[in-house]
Amino acid sequence: MATYVLFNPRSGNGTGKEKAEEIFNFLNGKTPIFRDVTKITDYQAFFDELNPDDEVYLSGGDGTLNHFVNDVDGVNFKQDLFFYPTGSGNDFWRDLARKPGDAPTRINDYIVDLPWVEVNGMKRRFINGIGFGIDGYCCEVGDQMRDKGNKDINYAGIAIKGLLFHYKPTNATIEIDGEVSTYEKVWLAPTMNGRYYGGGMIATPGQDRLDHDRLLSLLVFHGSGKIRTLMIFPSIFKGKHINHTKVVTVRPGHRIKVTFDRPVALQIDGETVLNVKTYTAYKE
Repeated sequence: MATYVLFNPRSGNGTGKEKAEEIFNFLNGKTPIFRDVTKITDYQAFFDELNPDDEVYLSGGDGTLNHFVNDVDGVNFKQDLFFYPTGSGNDFWRDLARKPGDAPTRINDYIVDLPWVEVNGMKRRFINGIGFGIDGYCCEVGDQMRDKGNKDINYAGIAIKGLLFHYKPTNATIEIDGEVSTYEKVWLAPTMNGRYYGGGMIATPGQDRLDHDRLLSLLVFHGSGKIRTLMIFPSIFKGKHINHTKVVTVRPGHRIKVTFDRPVALQIDGETVLNVKTYTAYKE
């Protein structure tokens, strides 16, 4: 039996390889074979070369996991797949109630039949959530800062500055399983497969990624001014924002379409998509 570690050198602000080597601590003396995921172009061929009892460890952040589940979509493999987080957000890890430093976890059951998002002519699987509103704006600004060489990116700080000065809310038309509603002054409109996104925000505390009814959850933060929004916003890190029912709405659904009245940035598991007016998320 062989052990493979698939790592993303770009995760964790460029520390992906170094952090992936921490997996040594959990292998009971086994010597793994390291492979750079950015250099694997054919996952079916990769898994076909392995024995059924080989172990595969994926090391990276939520973005790495997102790319992986899309790259292996339709690929049949029998090996046990483990995940070890080395990203900056690690919301998937949080949703599994795992903590930093915990042993890698088998995730085969979590990466099958994932939901889809269609946006700007693109169709992708997602594992945590789709951010639309100021969360997409934060990813856009974070990417700009990273391109300038800034590795210490504080998304909460970006959000607060955005709320106060830079980001303007939109009006939204939302269709959930054929039922259409409209909302004014929308700050957030993410559709969630898990509970966490944005580096620890518990957007939809009641969402279950293994829900038997295959439901997604839409959060709409709407109808509030800058100051009230700023006062409520920090409570999202404890999932308490949902107590503010006049401005925070959580709605379940199988097929969710969100349309803003102007284009803004959107994020898919932390990966930014610019100039988006509408997206549709669903489970088949």
